[in-house]
Amino acid sequence: MKIYFGLLILFTQIFWAQNELPQDYFQKPIDIPLVLSGTFGELRSNHFHAGLDIKTQGHIGLEVKASAEGYISRIKIQRFGYGKAIYITHPNGYQTVYAHLNKFAPKIEKYVKAYQYDKESYEVQLFPSPDKLPVKAQEVIAYSGNLGSSDGPHLHFEIRDSQSRPMNPFLFGFKEVKDTKPPRLKNIYAFTASKDAHINFKRGRIKLKPIRDQNGNFKLPEIQAAGDIYFGIEAYDQLDYAFNRNGYYEVDVKLNGLPFFTSTFNRFAFSESRYINRLIDYGYYKEYKRKIHKLRSYDYQRLEINGNPVNNGILRIEDTINYKYDIKIKDFKGNTTQIHIPISYEPLNENIKDSIAKTNYFVKHDYAFAYDKGLVDIYIPKHALYNDTYLDLEVEGESVKLHDYRTPVHKGITIGFDVSQYTDEDKQHLFIGKKMPWGKIYYVNTTKKKNRFTAGVKEFGEYILTKDTTPPTIKPLNFRNKQWLSRFRYLKLKIEDDLTGIDSYRATVNGKFILMEYDYKTNTLVHDFNDGVVNETENNFKLVVTDKVGNTTIFESKFFRKN
Repeated sequence: MKIYFGLLILFTQIFWAQNELPQDYFQKPIDIPLVLSGTFGELRSNHFHAGLDIKTQGHIGLEVKASAEGYISRIKIQRFGYGKAIYITHPNGYQTVYAHLNKFAPKIEKYVKAYQYDKESYEVQLFPSPDKLPVKAQEVIAYSGNLGSSDGPHLHFEIRDSQSRPMNPFLFGFKEVKDTKPPRLKNIYAFTASKDAHINFKRGRIKLKPIRDQNGNFKLPEIQAAGDIYFGIEAYDQLDYAFNRNGYYEVDVKLNGLPFFTSTFNRFAFSESRYINRLIDYGYYKEYKRKIHKLRSYDYQRLEINGNPVNNGILRIEDTINYKYDIKIKDFKGNTTQIHIPISYEPLNENIKDSIAKTNYFVKHDYAFAYDKGLVDIYIPKHALYNDTYLDLEVEGESVKLHDYRTPVHKGITIGFDVSQYTDEDKQHLFIGKKMPWGKIYYVNTTKKKNRFTAGVKEFGEYILTKDTTPPTIKPLNFRNKQWLSRFRYLKLKIEDDLTGIDSYRATVNGKFILMEYDYKTNTLVHDFNDGVVNETENNFKLVVTDKVGNTTIFESKFFRKN
């Protein structure tokens, strides 16, 4: 088995090193030095990072260029996620993605705005035909921004294969990126994985104390153990000219000098992304907001990045054998940090008690589970859980405490509430919310069908049926009623809703729809008068904003413009 795994790793390395991946075909999409704030495969919340985050020197509006020739095959505008994004399909079958854009190049902007006005919607998705928006290599397609789920101005750039799987852009070149620093180890942990296991006579997650040598590598004092165990690391890489803590490229493990486990961030499928909560120690992450990369795999939850490890990365510590467990953390430039862990067998001469708290609700991960009591019903589909679990379930009135927030959920769980006792007017304001330990309530997308409201959730915690009767607020930012706006380029307003959040808005001038771009991070709506739809001198502006349970606020004002 070890020989087979060694050959598999060798074949994989040869495959990714071959020149069938076009080298330097894709050019950098922005004309500034490539300094990154994010790298491919980073362990993010509920997903792997799918590309490179290119710093834009703190600026918005830098030219974004097509990385290679092709045609724009998709344009998507959304409040969250990628904000404004362009997808280019290339003749060689690959696709590049450019996200968090501020605006598009004039030809594309005109095409998109015509569609937005036709649909009377800011959020749209378009799939142009191959002959509609062809682009040449290094043609300006957009301008960098900070829209969508972005923490600061940058360009998110991806390369995807013909099956829309994100690939590490460094496989295609981009050698300009400087990285002379080895990955940094923050902490290393050992875990027990069987009832007869221990690590230094402890069970569970055990934090180890590595000793750093003069070369920056680490060695641990000999570990005494027995049974099934595995390890996990908390580490990051730091590129030159940036302080961001980025992801590393590869973790390679050898056991007694032979290949044992590897994680290599070359490519992943979006369908695998949710399994990140299995790759990390999810409970530790939820409690401490830090990610431990577990150096193990699972039979029924395969990740391409993990290949086919020996025994799923689990060590069986047995008598008469001494073990040398060596970890090498590597970035794409080849800088490495190594950890050497000697392990010896030591039996545990005492009975180990089962520490699992048993409840009345035992859920097998490969079976569905249903619960119906009082006003609440719950449905957990097959494979929503990663392990067989004793479910901690407590229902009180219109509140349900559903297990432990530190336990990961892979598929959506349905929670239902009986609302037959409410009037139709009351039902309009009701919603299902997630109640945090500190009391704050977050809206959960609620489906309302007659006397039963449901929500699909992917986290354990406390969920309640509650109501929102407060409408959104609207505040003009750069104008007042009856003001002349002839010299103004933009019309700006601020909209907010404190509980369920903004669901929809619609703006008109003299009864005619006008496009307003929404930035949820600043709660602002902006209309560009250069759209050319406001042509009268005297104008009646109307904005209708609705929250997610239907509370509505209407704002009206008059303004004047010379055209």
